[in-house]
Amino acid sequence: MAKVKTHFVCQSCGYQAPKWLGRCPGCQGWDTFVEERTAAEKTREQDLFGPDRDAVPTPITEIVAEERGRLDSGIGEFDRVLGGGIVYGSMVLVGGDPGIGKSTLLLQAMGRLASKGNKVLYVSGEESLRQTKMRADRLGVSSDSLLVVSETSLEKILQGIEAVKPSVAVIDSIQTISSSELPSSPGSIGQVREASSRLTHLAKSLSLPIFLVGHVTKEGFIAGPKVLEHMVDTVLYFEGEAHHTFRILRAVKNRFGSTNEIGVFEMKDSGLSEVLSPSEHFLSERTPSATGSVVVPSIEGSRPILIELQALVVPTNFGIPRRTTQGIDPNRVSLLVAVMDRRLGIHLFGHDIFLNIAGGMKVE
Repeated sequence: MAKVKTHFVCQSCGYQAPKWLGRCPGCQGWDTFVEERTAAEKTREQDLFGPDRDAVPTPITEIVAEERGRLDSGIGEFDRVLGGGIVYGSMVLVGGDPGIGKSTLLLQAMGRLASKGNKVLYVSGEESLRQTKMRADRLGVSSDSLLVVSETSLEKILQGIEAVKPSVAVIDSIQTISSSELPSSPGSIGQVREASSRLTHLAKSLSLPIFLVGHVTKEGFIAGPKVLEHMVDTVLYFEGEAHHTFRILRAVKNRFGSTNEIGVFEMKDSGLSEVLSPSEHFLSERTPSATGSVVVPSIEGSRPILIELQALVVPTNFGIPRRTTQGIDPNRVSLLVAVMDRRLGIHLFGHDIFLNIAGGMKVE
């Protein structure tokens, strides 16, 4: 029998090594290497995937640009973050902490697309058909054009997309999809990259928008969206706090629009609803004339948003003062404190400083 070849792969950044290492040279993470078997070498026909296997270099002046516009999802805040709508043939990664509302938002958006007559394929690798139906009933999503399938095999998903030929497809989530050609377990770096690569080829060849759902751990990059950011066209992140009903959808990468736009949503029993006036909601719980509270205008994309900045300054009991912030860069705070001490004569180096943006908002 042929000897099985193995190698060790970092589950944080994908760094490969012939032997196990305690610390990854790529991301400096500890105890992140997992042993994986080397996949069998693919033939030349298998590597050349899609209609471009006989690709010929073409002068850019001879290429005809096709303007198909964008697909309106029916959710204004969602379209704003995407840059004006869904681009045909684009790969969009929606990341965030588990339970923050990624699947809820996409199911609502796909339901509105299906209600306009667009055929939508929703692939659920984490929930059964009955569980997806229960969530759809809670959100009020119902349409014959919304097709739902529970599948985790990459090959069957690709065959299904080619057979159904939907207008939009959703993969929820990419960590549950696995290919039979790779011996590693679902969710590993190899499986996530293989699934995303083949789905990207299919999206470009069929001009099909595909949404990928990726879970983020506390570290933010273990076998998830951080590995896929360079493979997709758009990366959206859900932000929010557990004890707040507000959710912020922010674009950290967008080849077809601005990365400065944000979408504001409110989590309710019936799902996520758009917040058309974010300033009013962020200031709704503010006590007028409260000590240590000030309203600050912040430009987020193309619109200003009023936010509440809360500050507390107390004398320190230790040799090194604390700089604790939420929603603000602590290095920025240290710079401002140094300027105030040097230029304004306000000496704060002997005080602890606590700053917070109310509502779970993050500003720069």
